[in-house]
Amino acid sequence: MTSLKRPADATSAHDRIYRTLRARIMYGDIAPGQALTLRGIGREHGLSMTPAREALRRLVAEGALFQSVSGRVSTPEPGNERIEELAALRALLEVELASRALPRAHMALIDRMQSIDRTVAEMVAKRDPVGYIRANLEFHRALYLRAQAPAMLAMAETVWLQLGPTMRVLYGRLQRAEPPRFHKAIIAALRAGDEPGLRLAIRSDVTQGLRLLAG
Repeated sequence: MTSLKRPADATSAHDRIYRTLRARIMYGDIAPGQALTLRGIGREHGLSMTPAREALRRLVAEGALFQSVSGRVSTPEPGNERIEELAALRALLEVELASRALPRAHMALIDRMQSIDRTVAEMVAKRDPVGYIRANLEFHRALYLRAQAPAMLAMAETVWLQLGPTMRVLYGRLQRAEPPRFHKAIIAALRAGDEPGLRLAIRSDVTQGLRLLAG
């Protein structure tokens, strides 16, 4: 019986490390270019290097981590062209998700998004970049879940994952003192059922800061 449990235990350990690292990368908790080692990850999670290796391999495949020819694994340090590409992807995917979500954007959703935006403001006041990025993405995810387009949302989340460390740099560069101003425009467009206004607000919100960083 013990031998039958080991594969499941190994899968569970790998998945736990993967989900923890994925969240840390997506929410900007790991800086661009920071190296990750199997020994360090295994020690941090109290596990062997085998599940750590599988988790890193999976994150490299998703573009969340970069593996050099020498085998060094680190968070990517995207240049201007890569940032522009990812910003363009956000605009394409998220504008479409928002449009699809609009017919199902009822008052309960709008109230929830306003509540999340207050959390965004709290994170700004606390100067908590990881909390800010997490709440900001949750604001968008709450809307996009109503699009009922899981494949498209999964693609958007992969872009968020690849941008996580860069978003941390952007947060520091912008020295935010207030929540993103386009959030109010997004909420207003949802209330009014204004699709062109919603598309414009989403596109502006997801690209303006990134293009400033690339510029």
